[in-house]
Amino acid sequence: MSFEKRATEDLKILCRGVEDIISREDLQKKLNHYYQTGQPLIVKEGFDPSAPDIHLGHTVTLRKLRQFQVLGHQVVFLVGDFTGRIGDPTGKKETRKQLTEEEVLVNAKTYSDQAFKILDPEKTIIEFNSKWLKNLSFVDIIEITAHFTVARMLEREDFHQRISNGKPVGLHEFLYPIMQAYDSVSLGADVELGGTDQRFNLLMGRDLQREFGQEPQVVMMMPLLEGTDGVEKMSKSIGNYIAVNDPPFDMFGKIMSIPDSLIKKYFILLTDIPMNTILQWEKDFTNDLLHPRDWKIILAKEIVSIYHGSDRANQALEDFERAFAKKESPEDAQILTLTDDDLKDEKIWVISLLLKTGVSHSKSELRRLVEQGGVYLDNMRIADPNSDIQIKDDQFLRVGKKHFFRIKKK
Repeated sequence: MSFEKRATEDLKILCRGVEDIISREDLQKKLNHYYQTGQPLIVKEGFDPSAPDIHLGHTVTLRKLRQFQVLGHQVVFLVGDFTGRIGDPTGKKETRKQLTEEEVLVNAKTYSDQAFKILDPEKTIIEFNSKWLKNLSFVDIIEITAHFTVARMLEREDFHQRISNGKPVGLHEFLYPIMQAYDSVSLGADVELGGTDQRFNLLMGRDLQREFGQEPQVVMMMPLLEGTDGVEKMSKSIGNYIAVNDPPFDMFGKIMSIPDSLIKKYFILLTDIPMNTILQWEKDFTNDLLHPRDWKIILAKEIVSIYHGSDRANQALEDFERAFAKKESPEDAQILTLTDDDLKDEKIWVISLLLKTGVSHSKSELRRLVEQGGVYLDNMRIADPNSDIQIKDDQFLRVGKKHFFRIKKK
């Protein structure tokens, strides 16, 4: 096979799920050059360690990095330990709290450990951008920032909105995209990955590389992954996230809770199932030949297998079926022991029962959970937060989507 054909085949693999590439033609040329010279592309993604946990939304770009690794290219996992002291202002309605160096380093270690569930550690270079950024003199900073204008910085929608709404924008926040761009210069990046919300920052890298006489990097932007609510971008702060460290049963159950409209997108962005298979399933689903629940089960098993192995994925399916189809509790359900002192005439106030689970210590939060239909006893919904409920030995209590208890009377 000619190098042009091999490059075209690679391009097809790499473009799966990508929202936008700037530009596809440039990536084709870089891949052609790789096959002509044997010189792998330097593929970069920066990670701002402002939080230590990785969820499936983060894995969308990590999986794309892994594809580059499989095809023989050099992946740079760039820890923004220096820029993380500022915090990426992308999408933020106000200035972010600055982190200490110690907080950033602790988060970075946890983050990279989780990332290696996807990336090949032997084919990954971990860099910290403090390596070059902390050594810049004030003269260096003046020379770098001179390549950009205030008007250009205000092209960022979030900066523009905050200023229009009378919210402050710190001068240090202007420096964040400039420092990210300088990372690309320092690494000589051929490709940089990020979400579509990173467009401004990624394009800044192309501009600064050009100013420094380098060939501009190709920018690959991945779509943002909606969380379990099907509306908002997956986020721990919103609570609609699926963490890569979630136990198999929790991960399985959360995936089963996503809206049907997200099944195809999750398959494309979070699995290696071939596209023709996914499209056939979509056709069967549209023609009522494949039930959405069955399609989700395939998805949940596939994703749980990636992070926990096929044996634990099969066990998670059995537990899920037991909990929701056969009306039984999963094998890892916690035991909730009630004594005679807890009960009055074999009854207990539902909020008192929920407090004993430890799921929350807030009565108002537990009331809302009941009112929103999140509490079931033996698969019967408890709707009234003021009710006293009859307790029998060996009942099954479900609190929310992921907390399961088997009641034992002592």
